[in-house]
Amino acid sequence: MQIRRDQIDPDAARVVERIRQSKHEAYLVGGCVRDLMLGRKPKDFDVATSATPNELRRLFRNCRIIGRRFRLAHIFFGRKIIETSTFRANPRAAADDQGENGNGSGSGKSDLLIRHDNEFGTAVEDARRRDFTINGLFYDIESGQVIDHVGGMADLEARLVRTIGDPDIRLREDPVRILRAIKFAARCDLSIESET
Repeated sequence: MQIRRDQIDPDAARVVERIRQSKHEAYLVGGCVRDLMLGRKPKDFDVATSATPNELRRLFRNCRIIGRRFRLAHIFFGRKIIETSTFRANPRAAADDQGENGNGSGSGKSDLLIRHDNEFGTAVEDARRRDFTINGLFYDIESGQVIDHVGGMADLEARLVRTIGDPDIRLREDPVRILRAIKFAARCDLSIESET
C-alpha cells in the first residue's frame, strides 16, 4: 500500500518540513506509519529526528520538553500534540561501553530494565531500539518512501507482531511491551510471531 500525502496530518507535515529546513533529518515514525500501511486512520502522528530536544525548542515556539527517562518534544497545535523524539541509540550499548552491567553490582545477571534512555543516535539505531518491527518503520515525506531498517514491511504483509531482536531481552527491558504486543494484535487483526 502507498501512503498518500492527503492521509498525513498537515501539522505533522509542517513539523517535519521545518526540522528539515534547519538541516536535520526528520521522518514520520511508528504507529502512524504502521496504521497508514494497514489502511487505517492513525490516532496521532509522531516524528523522529536528528534534532535534539533543545534544538526543537528553539525551532518551535509551541514546543514543550517532557519526560525524564525519555525526553520528548511536544509540539502543540491547539489541543493537538505532535510528539517529536530525537533518534535514540540502544541504552544498553552505552552502559556496556562505560563498563556498567546495569544493576550496579559486580556480579550476577544483568538487570535489563531500561531506566535511562537519552542516548542520542542515528535513524538506524533508533529503528533498531524500538519494540516491534511494525513500529520501526519511518516515512520520508519528501520522497514518499517507507524506510524499513528492521523487517517491518515483511511482517506487516505477513500480519505479524514480532519483537526487534531477542524477544526475551526486549520484553524484560520493558514488560509493558507484552501488553502492547497483545494490543497491536487485537487492534490490527495481527498474529503474534511464535518466538515473541
